[in-house]
Amino acid sequence: MTEQTLDRARAGDEDAFRELTDPYRRELQLHVYRIVGSAQDAEDLLQETLLAAWRGLEQFEGRASVRAWLYRIATNRSLDALRASRRRPEDLQRMTEVTEPTRRTEPIWLEPFPDVLLEGVPDEAPGPDARYEAKEAIALAFIVGLQHLPPQQRAVLVLRDVLGFRAGEVAEMLETSEASVNSLLRRARAAFESRLPAAGRERAPLPNSRLEREVVGRFADAVEAGDIDGMVALLTDDAWVTMPPEPWEYQGANAIGVFLRDREVRRGAPVRLVPTRANTQPAFGCYLPIPNTDIARPYSLFVLTLEGDRISAITWFGDSSVFPHFGLPRMLR
Repeated sequence: MTEQTLDRARAGDEDAFRELTDPYRRELQLHVYRIVGSAQDAEDLLQETLLAAWRGLEQFEGRASVRAWLYRIATNRSLDALRASRRRPEDLQRMTEVTEPTRRTEPIWLEPFPDVLLEGVPDEAPGPDARYEAKEAIALAFIVGLQHLPPQQRAVLVLRDVLGFRAGEVAEMLETSEASVNSLLRRARAAFESRLPAAGRERAPLPNSRLEREVVGRFADAVEAGDIDGMVALLTDDAWVTMPPEPWEYQGANAIGVFLRDREVRRGAPVRLVPTRANTQPAFGCYLPIPNTDIARPYSLFVLTLEGDRISAITWFGDSSVFPHFGLPRMLR
C-alpha cells in the first residue's frame, strides 16, 4: 500500500480502493464463512464489509494494516449478522420421518464452501501464533466444530489460532481487552478441541490423487446403481452420516445401511451425480430423476471425508440452492 493510493481512495477513486482491497477479497470471504457457516451469507457479508470500508475510509488512520482493518470490519459484520439473524437451524429442518438415529445432536446451520472460491486465498503462512494452517481450517469437521461455539469465542479462535493475529490486535478488532480475548480463547480451545475427530487430516489421501479418485469413483458408482451394500462396504467401521441442520446422526455400517435403504425407498429411484469439491474434500451434486422423463432435478449435495482407502464421514446437505456457487447445472438431461 502506498500513501498515494490511500489518498486517491479517500478522494473517491474507486480504482484505488479496489487496488487496496482486492488482494484480500477471497481470504475475507473465507474468514466470514468460518464464522457464519454459510457460503451464501459470506458472499453477502463480504459486500457489506467492502461497502462499510469504502464509506469509512476517512476514519482509517493507518495505525493497523489495511488487511487488519478489513478483518476488523468483516469480523464485526459477521457477529452482528449472527446476532440479528432470524434463520435458526430448527426452522430449516425438513426430515420428519427417519430411521432410529445413533444420536440426536444440537442442530447447526452449515453450508459447504466451494473449492473454486479458495483459488484466490494466499498460501502464505499465517501469523506466528497460529495453531492451524489456513487451508486445513476449511475442512468440514473444523467448520462444524466452530459452529458449536458461541459467536464471540468462534471469532477469537479463528483470528488467533487460524489467522495468527496477536491478542492485542484481536482486542482492538473486538473493542475489548487482551484479558478478555485470552479468556475467550481458553474457553473456545477447550470446547473446540473436544469436538475435533481423533484422526487427523493427514490420513486422507492427497486431493485428486489416484487413491482418492479410486475410492470416490467406486462410491459414486454404487450410489448411482442404488447399491447400498457397495456404499457401506467403503465405510470405516466408525463412519458417520450427518445432515446439517438436521439433528439426526448415524454411525456404523448397520445404522447407516438402514438409513440409506430407507432414503432410497422414499425417493423411489437412485440419484444421478455430478462431481465437485467442497471444503477441500470430494463432493457430489445429486439429482433426482423426474418420473417419465429424461430429466433429473437438483436434489442435494454431499461431501465425503476420506481416511486412507475408506470413507469416514458423509455430510449430506439437502439445500440445492447452493448449486450455482459450485457451477453445478440446474437440470440434468
